[in-house]
Amino acid sequence: MCLRQLLQSSQLQRAWRAAFLKHIQGRHPGAWRWTHSGGGPYRAVIFDMGGVLLPSPGRVAAEWEVQNHIPSGTIVKALISGGENGLWMKFTRAEITTEDFLQEFGRLCSESKTSVPMDSFFSLLTSERVAKQLPVMTEAISQIRAKGLQTAVLSNNFYLPNGKSFLPLDRKQFDVVVESCLEGVCKPDPRIYKLCLERLGRQPSESILLDDLGPNLKAAASLGIHTIKVDDPETAVKELETLLGFPLRMAVPNTRPVRKTMEIPKDALEKYLRDLLGTQTIGPLELLQFDHGQSNPTYYVKLANHQLVLRKKPPGTLLPSAHAVEREFRIMKALANAGVPVPKVLDLCEDSSVVGTPFYLMEYCPGLIYKDPSLPGLEPSQRRAIYTAMNRVLCKIHSVDLKAAGLEDYGKHGDYLARQVQTWIKQYRASETSTIPAMERLIEWLPLHLPRQQRTTVVHGDFRLDNLLFHPETAEVLAVLDWELSTLGDPLADVAYNCLAHYLPSGFPIQPGLSDCDLTELGIPTAEEYFRMYCLHMGIPPTKNWNFYMAFSFFRIAAILQGVYKRSLTGQASSATAKQTGKLTEFMSNLAWDFAIKEGFQVFKEMPATKPLMRSHHTWSLLRTPGTRSYVTSTDSSLVHTSKGALIFSPEDLPPQVRELYQRLKEFMERHVYPAEPELQRHQASAERWTPSPLVEDLKVNLGKSW
Repeated sequence: MCLRQLLQSSQLQRAWRAAFLKHIQGRHPGAWRWTHSGGGPYRAVIFDMGGVLLPSPGRVAAEWEVQNHIPSGTIVKALISGGENGLWMKFTRAEITTEDFLQEFGRLCSESKTSVPMDSFFSLLTSERVAKQLPVMTEAISQIRAKGLQTAVLSNNFYLPNGKSFLPLDRKQFDVVVESCLEGVCKPDPRIYKLCLERLGRQPSESILLDDLGPNLKAAASLGIHTIKVDDPETAVKELETLLGFPLRMAVPNTRPVRKTMEIPKDALEKYLRDLLGTQTIGPLELLQFDHGQSNPTYYVKLANHQLVLRKKPPGTLLPSAHAVEREFRIMKALANAGVPVPKVLDLCEDSSVVGTPFYLMEYCPGLIYKDPSLPGLEPSQRRAIYTAMNRVLCKIHSVDLKAAGLEDYGKHGDYLARQVQTWIKQYRASETSTIPAMERLIEWLPLHLPRQQRTTVVHGDFRLDNLLFHPETAEVLAVLDWELSTLGDPLADVAYNCLAHYLPSGFPIQPGLSDCDLTELGIPTAEEYFRMYCLHMGIPPTKNWNFYMAFSFFRIAAILQGVYKRSLTGQASSATAKQTGKLTEFMSNLAWDFAIKEGFQVFKEMPATKPLMRSHHTWSLLRTPGTRSYVTSTDSSLVHTSKGALIFSPEDLPPQVRELYQRLKEFMERHVYPAEPELQRHQASAERWTPSPLVEDLKVNLGKSW
């Protein structure tokens, strides 16, 4: 190792920094705090964009290649092809237009004899779904600036087709922004680093660069800039914390400063807490708002050595029976005694004069909340363990002895689905802002196809992965959160609702889904496997009405989203993303109607023949993922049964020969195709996916014999 490399090694720098701090502290005790709080040798932090502030383009490319059946590594190989004079580098220096780049880059990628739809990849790379700043980096930048240090972004970016540079960041976060396409020079050219330092007014030794590419880091280090290679953003932030000497992450995950529309009176709350807790410790009350959830505002509260969570009703006029924090308090207190993992509740305050609306308090329970159901960053075995733990805790909830827990009167017994359908119809009508065709069809269809309820248990009502708090190091569920919608009812409604994410796309705005993910490769059970796991744990046979339960679940979430949207119009919704939900209600209702159709052709017999079942397309076509099937009733006159003057909706209406053909095909599918689906999925996800599946060839032979 040469002298320069030795002096730049992070281990030696940390040792030097410790010795320096010790020396300063001994000579000037008052100066130590100034140095430790950001006045040390580093005065500026420079961030790369892709792979540091945003998800890695390489990872995005890898996932896109899998989804589009492109040979692995095709995009990255083309990106690095040609080195500094390659097509990508020319694009980031604005030496070629976007149109020319896409054309030439697509040709370069297609040299592997596989057609590569570059427009699709470029759209994904620049989409809001991908081009979203990582929260851990946003928080780190905020803490760095709070300590008086400078921040800069130094990016190899490019021009979009509209002529604007691609920089999907809040520029207010940075003192300096250097874009390669504007400057005509890109990393690892030393000139761009010098330009950034010049605009910051800093020396290389005062600066730290975070980048994910070795050549870029090597060039920066040769100038004397300290570098951190970003393979994992969390790990990189920890290393940056060590260098700077102060924390870069908030002590309470998933929190943010309280939004202005959700502020509560601190003085009244502090007096209430001191009376409740009996503490006389003098010190300010700390208040943060959890960024999780759309319904009841939830706050982190710290007073003296007490860490609490406060959950309250939102302000304003509310829908009937909605936001019942009183019921949440009761059910959590009862379930804690029954062995269900829930936070420890402390007190219920129904006096609205304290914080404006009734609320309850519980102890703060640190842990992990997994917001993305694909569980990025975990191994397949860990993902499987997480889903298994979630399944088992749901079984535990559904196994609670109602009489022993004192919950026999927590809800009505029997006819749960009938009551729920009517409840959500009323809730939807109360918050309706426009006519949604699919919702109208579901409102008519659902009451006519209710399955018979077999069991009555406690139901959570909103049971999903991001309402569970997990142990940081194991797959143990520490607490089940958000009991607002809990009651007594049909437990299968909980199971179906728990599987909603399986049918939503990964880029869904409200919550990421799994419908376009390779679940076998991820180690995540399919919805069918998850349901079978539940039935096995509970010792019950699988239901034949799964599609009804899914239709009802999507209908219910559509009604909830409509309520959130209506409240957002009056400033009542607790989440900053509430206003986005308006256009999603129709999307959810269309998914619900798809499941209603799957329940069987006979559903149409119950609908008036004079009302054509036409779907509104604009939201569905905008949001649904490519390759998914759209079920639409056609009014093409060629399909009209002339003898009856109506469309053929049921196999019974088919001519005898066609009906026989249909029956034989149905039997073949049930006997041969459906049982083979798991094996076919494994083949599609394997390295042999480019060769014909032997099983498919066998099916062809069997089909020929059957006919």
